[in-house]
Amino acid sequence: MRAQLVPLDGGPPIDITKDLVVIGRKEDCDLRLEHKSVSKMHCVLVKTDGLLLLRDLGSTNGTRVNGTRVRRAALLPNDQLSIAHYKFRVYLGPDQAPAPAGAHEHTQHLDAREVAELLREARARTGAASGGDDSDEVPGEPLQRNQLPDVYPEDGPPS
Repeated sequence: MRAQLVPLDGGPPIDITKDLVVIGRKEDCDLRLEHKSVSKMHCVLVKTDGLLLLRDLGSTNGTRVNGTRVRRAALLPNDQLSIAHYKFRVYLGPDQAPAPAGAHEHTQHLDAREVAELLREARARTGAASGGDDSDEVPGEPLQRNQLPDVYPEDGPPS
């Protein structure tokens, strides 16, 4: 499995080749991010069985996954990882290079008639398979939320 952190600022992707990668400002870190907002020992990434696990090491400025500050999390493809003010997109996949930075920032024009026809065809296929149910639900994979099991509580008054 190839694991990379793709900087959102367009820098070169960072390959995660070791099973355990310590990220921080200290010279001993596997991935050094030299900025005062990064703790000396900021966080650690563990690559195992097709997963990329993250653990914050008590950093001052925090580690965020998709905008939520976390102590630990399982990273999914295309998650946004923020280490202090550094922002990355997580790439997990086969041993091939990810799309170049900015490739997903272009808008593709869709013809409304083509989309409507594709939806009609999909409904016809799933309607025949499910006994003619005419719901407005679009067929496909069910959405799965990235469960972040150990997040910081929301800032606000205690309830």
